[in-house]
Amino acid sequence: MTWILIALILVLVADSLRMRGRLTSIATLEPTEQVAGDHQIVAAPGVTVTDSTRRSASAWAVAQGLDVVDLVPRDLPAIRAMSFAQLVDPAKYRKDRLGPGRTAGHAILVTTDVATRAQIKPPADEVEFVRLAARLKHFGRADVVVAPDEHARPFDLGRRFEILRVLLGPTTPAALVVLPVFWTIIGLGVWLRPIPGLVALAIWHLQPLIAIAGTKIRSRDVVIVTLLRAPIELWMLVRTIFGHRDPADPVEARRAEYDRLIAGGTAGFFEARRQTCPVCDGRDLVVHLRNSDLMQHKPGVFTLERCRGCSHVFQNPRLSFAGLDYYYKDFYDGLGEAGMEFMFGFGAEPYYARARMMREIVATPARWLDVGCGHGHFCIAARDELPGTSFDGLDMSESIDEATRRRWVDTGYRGLFPELAPQFAGKYDAVSMSHYLEHTLDPRVEIKAAHTALATNGHLMIEVPDPEFKLGRWLGRYWLPWFQPQHLNLLSVSNLERLLREGGFTPITWHRGQAHQRVDFFFAAWLVLNRLAPPRKLPWRWRGAGATAWRVVVWTLGSPLLVAGLIVDNVAGPLVFQRGRVSNTYRVVARRGERTS
Repeated sequence: MTWILIALILVLVADSLRMRGRLTSIATLEPTEQVAGDHQIVAAPGVTVTDSTRRSASAWAVAQGLDVVDLVPRDLPAIRAMSFAQLVDPAKYRKDRLGPGRTAGHAILVTTDVATRAQIKPPADEVEFVRLAARLKHFGRADVVVAPDEHARPFDLGRRFEILRVLLGPTTPAALVVLPVFWTIIGLGVWLRPIPGLVALAIWHLQPLIAIAGTKIRSRDVVIVTLLRAPIELWMLVRTIFGHRDPADPVEARRAEYDRLIAGGTAGFFEARRQTCPVCDGRDLVVHLRNSDLMQHKPGVFTLERCRGCSHVFQNPRLSFAGLDYYYKDFYDGLGEAGMEFMFGFGAEPYYARARMMREIVATPARWLDVGCGHGHFCIAARDELPGTSFDGLDMSESIDEATRRRWVDTGYRGLFPELAPQFAGKYDAVSMSHYLEHTLDPRVEIKAAHTALATNGHLMIEVPDPEFKLGRWLGRYWLPWFQPQHLNLLSVSNLERLLREGGFTPITWHRGQAHQRVDFFFAAWLVLNRLAPPRKLPWRWRGAGATAWRVVVWTLGSPLLVAGLIVDNVAGPLVFQRGRVSNTYRVVARRGERTS
């Protein structure tokens, strides 16, 4: 216990100094009498930004070449200031184009061009304001700055959970259990090892003073929060978990529609079961895995079967078009959009790796089409590696329209790739399908569409999960890439090579370990906890009031599993999987030739 407390003390000190460094490094607006640019102010409800702040922020944005600037009141309350410092590293914020926007909850300066492209509407409440701030960062160069003339407005704790869900996405439950876990450790420490336990408790109480005093932020309540942090944080946690919700609840607004969609049961969401393998036409099929929807908790049981002849793993019976519509609804857009945006913007390195892989073969592809583009995260990141390349995107959902408005893609296309491919005939030097092919009804048809869209000797890059990864069998239903019901076809390396050659492509380069993603153990733990204690309120599922308390208990007790999973992933990834040919993901670049069929 002593060593645990010593480690906790070191973490608390390091965290205090990190927050202090971030708050110190935020720039401060300087007074000016000149309006330097064409800008608009978007303020949180109840906030009026002074004319002096408008002038100073406009001049500073022009001088720094910024399109979006979050204005931080100098007197931001202590706990809000620390939360802001936890989320925003000013040194990296401007450079990180993929990550979500952050806000102090006061006001944002934007160029008129950004306001037009983003189709900004005045936010109705603080949750909408935070959601808007998270979105606006993706429309141009963004940063944060202290506005000395601005004063922070009161904060409604009853809306804090909804705000955290915008800011933290799927990690919100894990974030909320940090404080109870910390108090548990401190309580045991004070009981078993009083001296180091009390030292840890004292440093935690001193964190506001260490982090804020003498920085650009002048929190008026810093002394009170330092002295009374424990009861204040406890009250905030209770209000966060049990606070009121918006009467215009989007979950409730969708409930009637979901009741209608499921009124006839789930039978219509599936096609008839296949008797043959979609890759080799073999008839020797066995059940590989049965699973439920562990992500959204929508009703249904889904079966993955495996062909004993070629080892292809595929969903059987397969979702029908009605099933695809039902199970994709509110996942990548609607209710699930913020969470998916958070996940896709988590890190740019996988996107860079894909672009570098293609660059090693084709120095600078003139035109690149990314299929399954989503919001365009790959395209905007790949521009850093291939600045001379024009990136277009294609997707089924409205996310591609947002990608176009952000200018993350040069041209966005919405629809099915096989249907749109003829209009692209011979247009592209490169086509990419990253974690797309496993979602498609017929990979052969998608590969044929890529062949049509590519110019002679053009190149196709595909990245998919590897169903032969041994850990996937060991983790069973909790291995994320099985991902039912959305993953319809999971292609092994040999089967993908077979389909590529049939489709007129010659594989050039394969990445196995280099493509490994460090997610297996963390998401296995996350899926276990999410299955044991799912969200209380979903449009397709309702649980009683006690479900909230149960979720808090499960995620609190299970949080060490998440931490352990994260540690194992980040240790085993570089030491084991990324060094060899065994990985959860692989990618290939293949050259277009003539089709054989």
